[in-house]
Amino acid sequence: MDRIVEFHDVVKRFGQTMAVGGVTFSVASGETVSLLGPSGCGKTTTLRLISGFEEPDEGTIRIAGESMKGKRPYERNVGLLFQHYALFPHMTVAENIGYGLKYRGWPKAEIPARVAEMLRLVQLQGFEPRRPPTMSGGQQQRVALARVLATSPKLVLLDEPLSALDAKLREELRLELKQILSAVGSTTIVVTHDQDEAMSLADRIIVMNRGCIEQEGTPDEIYAEPRTSFVAGFIGRANWFCGRLGKGPDGAFVTLTTEAGSTLRMRAPQKIDDGKWRACVRPERMILTRPDAKSDGRSDNLVSGNLVDIVSLGGEIHYVVEGADGRLLAVEPNRGGPRVNKGERVGLSFQPEDCVAFPLAEA
Repeated sequence: MDRIVEFHDVVKRFGQTMAVGGVTFSVASGETVSLLGPSGCGKTTTLRLISGFEEPDEGTIRIAGESMKGKRPYERNVGLLFQHYALFPHMTVAENIGYGLKYRGWPKAEIPARVAEMLRLVQLQGFEPRRPPTMSGGQQQRVALARVLATSPKLVLLDEPLSALDAKLREELRLELKQILSAVGSTTIVVTHDQDEAMSLADRIIVMNRGCIEQEGTPDEIYAEPRTSFVAGFIGRANWFCGRLGKGPDGAFVTLTTEAGSTLRMRAPQKIDDGKWRACVRPERMILTRPDAKSDGRSDNLVSGNLVDIVSLGGEIHYVVEGADGRLLAVEPNRGGPRVNKGERVGLSFQPEDCVAFPLAEA
């Protein structure tokens, strides 16, 4: 498979600050990859290095097999959708979309047809004479995307593409954006701090932290099999147990004896040491049960506590349980309201396969 983007040992410093620290990754033709991480992790700097707004201090960057060393942004066949769209307010929609075509030498007579094609793609037919200030945020976002895609760039870069929209519109446009990118077969890099956005848009996620890559993989791999405690805590929600590991009856599982005295079985890490460990369990893997339920010691883990809060979020119900191991969260689909009442004693069970351990020193 052709590689459209190749990053190899790329370093970027700003004074004494290491913004990108020896990062290596590649993006295949037609793939959508998300750079995901908190503010200051290096994802935006990585995007600026690809687009040509920054030059690396070390390492190499290739786009479609060609070195980008010394190439200015306008010399790269890259389309960039800015966070706040950067539409020209004095131009019409048609003029905004056709702007890049004009300056890339498209025949003048062919530009209106290409503009019309892009407007059909983003479902804004008939908006040619409108100006951006008269349009909604969602409509402006579509115009900006049409402008980016009009020149058929080798690579599309999206910088927090939905962050300027309200929550409901973000959710609606997320699916639409994925469908548009799939329809044109573009190679895309999405920079975001929103994990839902990354999980829904990307074929592959690269999680960044402090200028380095913590983990890369499919959304399912990143969520279900985090390799570091940072990834486990940053992606989705997590319940944590602290304690010491001991070997189990077989090599596939180990036991964690928590500081509160609970004994839990979980997947064995690659290496076990005598230090303290943290174990992560996703809230939707926690099953609310009776406090006197029995574990057979080989399948379900079981902890108990008092139900201190119930939060209904439409499609989900969140149960907050306070027990010897601290405050824990269980999430269930809302199938007609809570099954228990606030203040009751409850149990939480979960499978060993759903529990992942990390050395405490790593956190």
